Amino acid sequence: MVRKVKKKKSGMRIFVALLFMAVIAAFVYKIAPDPTVSISLNKLNSPNAILIRLKDHTILLEKNSEAKIYPASLTKIMTAIVAIENLPDIMGEIKLSNSTFRGLYEAGASMAGFQPGERVRAIDLLYGVILPSGAECCIGLANKIAGAEQNFVKIMNQKAADLGMGNTHFENVTGLQNENHYTTVEDLSVLLCYALKNDTFREIFTSSRHCTPPTNKHTEGITFNSTMFEKLTNKNIIGGEILGGKTGYTSAAGLCLASLSKVDNQEYVLVTAGAKGDSHSEQFNITDAIAVYSSIGK
Repeated sequence: MVRKVKKKKSGMRIFVALLFMAVIAAFVYKIAPDPTVSISLNKLNSPNAILIRLKDHTILLEKNSEAKIYPASLTKIMTAIVAIENLPDIMGEIKLSNSTFRGLYEAGASMAGFQPGERVRAIDLLYGVILPSGAECCIGLANKIAGAEQNFVKIMNQKAADLGMGNTHFENVTGLQNENHYTTVEDLSVLLCYALKNDTFREIFTSSRHCTPPTNKHTEGITFNSTMFEKLTNKNIIGGEILGGKTGYTSAAGLCLASLSKVDNQEYVLVTAGAKGDSHSEQFNITDAIAVYSSIGK
């Protein structure tokens, strides 16, 4: 009987040891670069990058992912998801006041094309935020939901805290340059992975174009085109396709891109920032996305 007990205890120790080793191995696997991503980091134009497998949030590639960056219009991912989660009626109408546009043209902000006094559905403003990167859409949604942009920014920062985005702080809803408006590509990947769980956000994020119904200022409506898909001549990549994305650019932020792809029936999120160039140069943020996604499994 004594021998049996000893054997049972010995077997239990072995089981516990094996279980501990399995847990450690699983943890290491989750954070280690996947060897099936064949691209070399020094070949990327972007100084900051992170690639995530969406189903389990496994990090497959990272390059200075925790370094401070300016997000430019990638900010609007947070603006959109916070608006979606706080709108009382996504199909409700919002009037864009004169104050909505104050300072935007002077700051060189991207605009969707709406006009002061225009009455627009909230859903159309959301498309305007993501596809043409419309600053007036961001302000219009913020004013409707929180009464003022800075009140809405407080909600954005609280959402960032809730998501564990510890290296992020927002100062505005548009991504206009501000020294105290910063994040990391790692934090942005957390945000995008979260936002893509929302069906409305995913539908907008993966759309290449959107046509609004007629309004009091545009009798034939407005057609929006995605700033990413406009510059992506072929969304097909080796083994899959790029499903959606949001571009960003300021002179301080460089060329940025947060995108979603499907490769060999798996979805991936890639966030890059800081690539050299501008809206008139080669789009190195998109070039990097094509190169990274095409290297998966190769």
